[in-house]
Amino acid sequence: MNPLLGDDAAALIAAAAPDPDPPIETLGAHAESNGFPYVGPAVGRLCRTLATATGARRVFEFGSGFGYSAAWWAGAPLVEEVVLTDYDGSNLERARDALDDAYAATFRYEQGDAVEAFERHDPGWDVVLLDHEKSRYADAFERVRDALNPGALVVADNAMMGPMTPDDVRAALDGDAPSENAAGVAAYLDAVRDDAAFETSLVPLGEGVAVSAYRPREEES
Repeated sequence: MNPLLGDDAAALIAAAAPDPDPPIETLGAHAESNGFPYVGPAVGRLCRTLATATGARRVFEFGSGFGYSAAWWAGAPLVEEVVLTDYDGSNLERARDALDDAYAATFRYEQGDAVEAFERHDPGWDVVLLDHEKSRYADAFERVRDALNPGALVVADNAMMGPMTPDDVRAALDGDAPSENAAGVAAYLDAVRDDAAFETSLVPLGEGVAVSAYRPREEES
Protein backbone atom coordinates (compact mmCIF):
# COMPACT_ATOMS: atom_id res chain seq x y z
CA MET A 1 0.00 0.00 0.00
CA ASN A 2 1.15 3.54 -0.80
CA PRO A 3 -0.39 5.77 1.89
CA LEU A 4 0.50 8.97 0.03
CA LEU A 5 -0.94 8.09 -3.38
CA GLY A 6 -3.18 5.10 -2.88
CA ASP A 7 -2.76 1.70 -4.45
CA ASP A 8 -4.49 2.52 -7.75
CA ALA A 9 -2.20 5.44 -8.53
CA ALA A 10 0.87 3.50 -7.43
CA ALA A 11 -0.10 0.58 -9.67
CA LEU A 12 -0.60 2.91 -12.64
CA ILE A 13 2.83 4.50 -12.13
CA ALA A 14 4.43 1.07 -11.94
CA ALA A 15 2.62 -0.17 -15.06
CA ALA A 16 3.64 2.87 -17.11
CA ALA A 17 7.32 2.71 -16.18
CA PRO A 18 9.89 0.97 -18.39
CA ASP A 19 11.89 -1.90 -16.97
CA PRO A 20 14.77 -0.73 -14.75
CA ASP A 21 18.42 -1.31 -15.54
CA PRO A 22 19.66 -4.77 -14.44
CA PRO A 23 21.76 -3.35 -11.55
CA ILE A 24 18.75 -1.43 -10.28
CA GLU A 25 16.57 -4.52 -10.48
CA THR A 26 19.16 -6.55 -8.56
CA LEU A 27 19.67 -3.91 -5.87
CA GLY A 28 15.94 -3.39 -5.49
CA ALA A 29 15.38 -7.11 -5.02
CA HIS A 30 18.10 -7.14 -2.37
CA ALA A 31 16.43 -4.27 -0.53
CA GLU A 32 13.03 -5.95 -0.60
CA SER A 33 14.31 -9.32 0.56
CA ASN A 34 16.28 -7.78 3.44
CA GLY A 35 13.78 -5.15 4.51
CA PHE A 36 16.32 -2.43 3.75
CA PRO A 37 14.85 1.08 3.37
CA TYR A 38 15.38 2.52 -0.10
CA VAL A 39 13.82 5.15 -2.33
CA GLY A 40 12.02 2.66 -4.58
CA PRO A 41 11.51 2.67 -8.33
CA ALA A 42 9.06 5.59 -8.59
CA VAL A 43 11.40 7.96 -6.74
CA GLY A 44 14.38 6.50 -8.57
CA ARG A 45 12.76 7.21 -11.91
CA LEU A 46 12.00 10.76 -10.77
CA CYS A 47 15.65 11.22 -9.82
CA ARG A 48 16.85 10.13 -13.24
CA THR A 49 14.29 12.34 -14.96
CA LEU A 50 15.37 15.35 -12.89
CA ALA A 51 19.04 14.72 -13.63
CA THR A 52 18.30 14.34 -17.33
CA ALA A 53 16.13 17.47 -17.51
CA THR A 54 18.71 19.65 -15.78
CA GLY A 55 21.77 18.25 -17.54
CA ALA A 56 23.32 17.27 -14.22
CA ARG A 57 26.95 16.15 -14.22
CA ARG A 58 27.94 15.91 -10.54
CA VAL A 59 25.82 14.28 -7.83
CA PHE A 60 26.48 13.98 -4.09
CA GLU A 61 24.44 11.67 -1.86
CA PHE A 62 24.05 12.16 1.88
CA GLY A 63 23.23 8.54 2.65
CA SER A 64 23.52 5.94 -0.12
CA GLY A 65 23.01 2.53 1.41
CA PHE A 66 24.21 0.04 -1.17
CA GLY A 67 23.83 2.24 -4.24
CA TYR A 68 20.22 1.93 -5.39
CA SER A 69 19.62 5.67 -5.87
CA ALA A 70 23.15 6.17 -7.20
CA ALA A 71 22.35 3.79 -10.06
CA TRP A 72 19.37 5.90 -11.05
CA TRP A 73 21.46 9.08 -11.11
CA ALA A 74 24.24 7.40 -13.06
CA GLY A 75 21.88 6.39 -15.84
CA ALA A 76 21.15 10.02 -16.74
CA PRO A 77 22.97 10.86 -19.97
CA LEU A 78 25.34 13.60 -18.75
CA VAL A 79 26.12 12.46 -15.21
CA GLU A 80 29.89 12.05 -14.84
CA GLU A 81 30.40 11.70 -11.08
CA VAL A 82 28.36 10.31 -8.20
CA VAL A 83 29.65 10.39 -4.62
CA LEU A 84 28.14 7.77 -2.32
CA THR A 85 28.30 7.96 1.48
CA ASP A 86 27.43 5.41 4.14
CA TYR A 87 28.66 4.44 7.60
CA ASP A 88 28.60 0.74 6.69
CA GLY A 89 31.53 -0.29 4.51
CA SER A 90 29.77 -3.49 3.45
CA ASN A 91 26.98 -1.43 1.89
CA LEU A 92 29.51 0.53 -0.14
CA GLU A 93 31.24 -2.68 -1.24
CA ARG A 94 27.92 -4.00 -2.52
CA ALA A 95 27.40 -0.72 -4.33
CA ARG A 96 30.88 -0.92 -5.87
CA ASP A 97 30.25 -4.46 -7.12
CA ALA A 98 26.94 -3.43 -8.72
CA LEU A 99 27.86 -0.06 -10.18
CA ASP A 100 31.45 0.26 -11.30
CA ASP A 101 31.21 -1.80 -14.48
CA ALA A 102 27.59 -0.95 -15.26
CA TYR A 103 27.67 2.80 -15.91
CA ALA A 104 29.96 5.32 -17.56
CA ALA A 105 29.91 7.63 -14.53
CA THR A 106 32.74 7.70 -12.01
CA PHE A 107 31.66 6.56 -8.54
CA ARG A 108 33.40 7.70 -5.38
CA TYR A 109 32.74 5.83 -2.14
CA GLU A 110 33.00 7.62 1.20
CA GLN A 111 32.60 5.58 4.38
CA GLY A 112 31.69 7.56 7.49
CA ASP A 113 29.95 10.84 8.14
CA ALA A 114 28.40 12.33 5.00
CA VAL A 115 28.83 15.95 6.08
CA GLU A 116 32.54 15.41 6.70
CA ALA A 117 32.84 13.65 3.34
CA PHE A 118 31.14 16.56 1.60
CA GLU A 119 33.77 18.94 2.92
CA ARG A 120 36.51 16.85 1.28
CA HIS A 121 35.15 17.43 -2.23
CA ASP A 122 35.32 20.47 -4.47
CA PRO A 123 32.16 22.58 -4.82
CA GLY A 124 30.12 22.76 -8.00
CA TRP A 125 27.31 20.22 -7.50
CA ASP A 126 24.35 19.82 -9.81
CA VAL A 127 22.34 17.49 -7.58
CA VAL A 128 22.47 16.74 -3.85
CA LEU A 129 20.39 13.94 -2.36
CA LEU A 130 19.53 14.07 1.34
CA ASP A 131 18.69 10.63 2.66
CA HIS A 132 20.65 10.36 5.92
CA GLU A 133 19.60 11.23 9.48
CA LYS A 134 16.45 13.35 9.26
CA SER A 135 17.57 15.46 12.22
CA ARG A 136 20.57 16.61 10.15
CA TYR A 137 18.77 17.59 6.94
CA ALA A 138 18.71 21.32 7.73
CA ASP A 139 22.39 21.31 8.73
CA ALA A 140 23.32 19.50 5.53
CA PHE A 141 21.34 22.04 3.51
CA GLU A 142 23.31 24.88 5.07
CA ARG A 143 26.57 23.10 4.23
CA VAL A 144 25.69 22.43 0.58
CA ARG A 145 23.92 25.67 -0.26
CA ASP A 146 27.01 27.63 -1.30
CA ALA A 147 28.57 24.65 -3.09
CA LEU A 148 25.77 24.33 -5.66
CA ASN A 149 25.87 25.35 -9.29
CA PRO A 150 23.09 27.70 -10.44
CA GLY A 151 20.12 25.56 -11.44
CA ALA A 152 21.17 22.73 -9.13
CA LEU A 153 18.67 20.55 -7.30
CA VAL A 154 18.50 19.48 -3.68
CA VAL A 155 16.35 16.36 -3.38
CA ALA A 156 15.27 15.27 0.12
CA ASP A 157 13.76 11.82 0.60
CA ASN A 158 11.34 10.98 3.45
CA ALA A 159 9.99 14.52 3.28
CA MET A 160 6.44 13.41 4.12
CA MET A 161 6.80 10.12 5.97
CA GLY A 162 9.18 7.25 6.77
CA PRO A 163 10.40 7.16 10.34
CA MET A 164 7.40 9.41 11.06
CA THR A 165 3.87 9.92 9.70
CA PRO A 166 2.57 12.77 7.52
CA ASP A 167 0.59 13.96 10.56
CA ASP A 168 3.85 14.09 12.54
CA VAL A 169 5.49 16.28 9.90
CA ARG A 170 2.47 18.58 9.69
CA ALA A 171 2.40 18.92 13.49
CA ALA A 172 6.11 19.71 13.50
CA LEU A 173 5.59 22.41 10.87
CA ASP A 174 2.99 23.89 13.23
CA GLY A 175 5.55 23.93 16.04
CA ASP A 176 4.51 20.78 17.88
CA ALA A 177 7.11 18.18 16.90
CA PRO A 178 6.18 14.68 18.13
CA SER A 179 9.61 13.20 17.30
CA GLU A 180 13.18 14.13 16.46
CA ASN A 181 12.72 12.85 12.91
CA ALA A 182 9.60 14.94 12.33
CA ALA A 183 11.31 17.99 13.84
CA GLY A 184 14.29 17.49 11.54
CA VAL A 185 12.20 17.22 8.39
CA ALA A 186 10.11 20.23 9.41
CA ALA A 187 13.25 22.29 10.07
CA TYR A 188 14.51 21.39 6.61
CA LEU A 189 11.22 22.25 4.90
CA ASP A 190 11.17 25.56 6.76
CA ALA A 191 14.74 26.29 5.62
CA VAL A 192 14.14 25.68 1.92
CA ARG A 193 10.76 27.45 2.03
CA ASP A 194 12.25 30.56 3.60
CA ASP A 195 15.29 30.74 1.31
CA ALA A 196 14.40 33.03 -1.59
CA ALA A 197 17.01 31.38 -3.82
CA PHE A 198 15.11 28.07 -3.85
CA GLU A 199 11.85 26.95 -5.40
CA THR A 200 10.51 23.82 -3.70
CA SER A 201 7.80 21.30 -4.43
CA LEU A 202 6.72 18.25 -2.43
CA VAL A 203 6.19 15.20 -4.62
CA PRO A 204 4.06 12.39 -3.11
CA LEU A 205 6.07 9.49 -4.53
CA GLY A 206 7.54 6.84 -2.26
CA GLU A 207 7.66 8.36 1.20
CA GLY A 208 7.57 11.90 -0.12
CA VAL A 209 10.30 13.86 -1.90
CA ALA A 210 11.08 17.55 -1.53
CA VAL A 211 12.64 18.89 -4.75
CA SER A 212 14.30 22.29 -4.42
CA ALA A 213 15.74 24.14 -7.42
CA TYR A 214 18.51 26.65 -6.78
CA ARG A 215 18.11 29.96 -8.55
CA PRO A 216 20.59 32.32 -6.88
CA ARG A 217 19.64 35.93 -6.52
CA GLU A 218 21.61 38.47 -8.53
CA GLU A 219 23.84 39.44 -5.60
CA GLU A 220 24.83 35.75 -5.16
CA SER A 221 25.73 35.19 -8.82
